[in-house]
Amino acid sequence: MLDSTDTKLLAALQKNAHLTAQELGDLLNLSPSQAGRRRQRLEAEGYIQAYCARLDPAKLGLTVQGFVHVNLGSHGPEQSQSFSTLVSTRPEITSAWTMTGEADYLLRVYCSDLQALNQLIHEILLPHPAVARVQSQIVMAQLKRDAPLPT
Repeated sequence: MLDSTDTKLLAALQKNAHLTAQELGDLLNLSPSQAGRRRQRLEAEGYIQAYCARLDPAKLGLTVQGFVHVNLGSHGPEQSQSFSTLVSTRPEITSAWTMTGEADYLLRVYCSDLQALNQLIHEILLPHPAVARVQSQIVMAQLKRDAPLPT
């Protein structure tokens, strides 16, 4: 179980994963060694899955962000696995979810331009034998970046 100090530690690390044990200790009113041990425990228990850098898509030339709804023509295990494998191999697809409602899958994609998005849809997704329909939505402005999880 998490106590209030654990949740404060997790919230702090979501904002800045580079915090040292000393800085965490200062934030949490703990010694650096206590803060470090708490972090290690939370890592070992799987609360902290990884540390990563948040990159600026525009600086990387990824000027088009979109959401792509995908419907499969049939829903057998082979088709689902085949589509899942395709999704996992494409770097443009940064997130993917299975969904309730009209679409079977929702894909978040980042592309260099509209032509690259068009190629992804028409040359990669639509030709896949399991895919029946694709609908895309282009992000015009992102009002809120991916935020930390509530703790």
